[in-house]
Amino acid sequence: MPHSALIFGYGYLGKPVAQHWREDEWSVHTVTRSEAHSKEIQSLGIYPIVADVTNPSTLSNLPTIDTVLFAVGYDRTSDKTIDEVYVGGARNVLDALPKDTGRFIYISTTGVYGDAGGDWIDETTPPNPSRPGGKASLAAEELIRASSFADRAVILRLAGIYGPGRLPYLKQLQEGEAIAAPKAGYLNLIHVYDAARIVQLLSDPMREISGPVTYCVSDGHPVVRSEYYREVARRLGAPEPTFTDPPGGSPRAARAASDKRVNNAQLTSDLQIELLYPTYREGLAASIGSIK
Repeated sequence: MPHSALIFGYGYLGKPVAQHWREDEWSVHTVTRSEAHSKEIQSLGIYPIVADVTNPSTLSNLPTIDTVLFAVGYDRTSDKTIDEVYVGGARNVLDALPKDTGRFIYISTTGVYGDAGGDWIDETTPPNPSRPGGKASLAAEELIRASSFADRAVILRLAGIYGPGRLPYLKQLQEGEAIAAPKAGYLNLIHVYDAARIVQLLSDPMREISGPVTYCVSDGHPVVRSEYYREVARRLGAPEPTFTDPPGGSPRAARAASDKRVNNAQLTSDLQIELLYPTYREGLAASIGSIK
């Protein structure tokens, strides 16, 4: 029998994960809030389920599945709070899943660590989130660890995910405009295709999991922000970047206030994986090359 998967959050990460599973001949289901979107999903050979993680009544008939991926992002235009989506959504899904559900993979964030003053952090570093997203993600992690699925749960704390279609400030850099980003501090990154491969490897039924297991997911090569944007500009053939402070109180300003370097040694050791894009340089070359 083919293995089965259910995706909550069929977005930037969920789509390439679904593609990997389809190539492995898995039966893939995904939740969508849109009836219209469900027809597009179905045309790709994926089974849509029209539901909303923030509305428990829509989650009443979920199928029994080998692997669940919870990769729900937060839509800032939503009328829901980030706690309602991340914490409430995770709680509703955990309550609704059949008891025979297999592996549960949760996409969290390295934002759960808060600021480390530029020091290295890893899975042993105590969480200390300062931003709403980090706090909500940590609360959702704690729900999973206390749930009946804890023994087969994988928590992936992702660094900044990037790749084709997700490179900020391209237009401004091409036009030589100052970008509203800090020059100092470290960026920790993971290419979307590497993140998808990591989910695929951890969903392999042949891989034994004694959960809850937590991994920091990054390429392990933090880069100072000014160096990153300088490389983007170089790849674009654009002028040397200039910077202006992001608006006070904005998400970008909050992220800039959190400075750390993420160690991925535990992940790469356990999975024995060689990343397709081991640093931002390779990732930018492929991502920018695809749009030029």
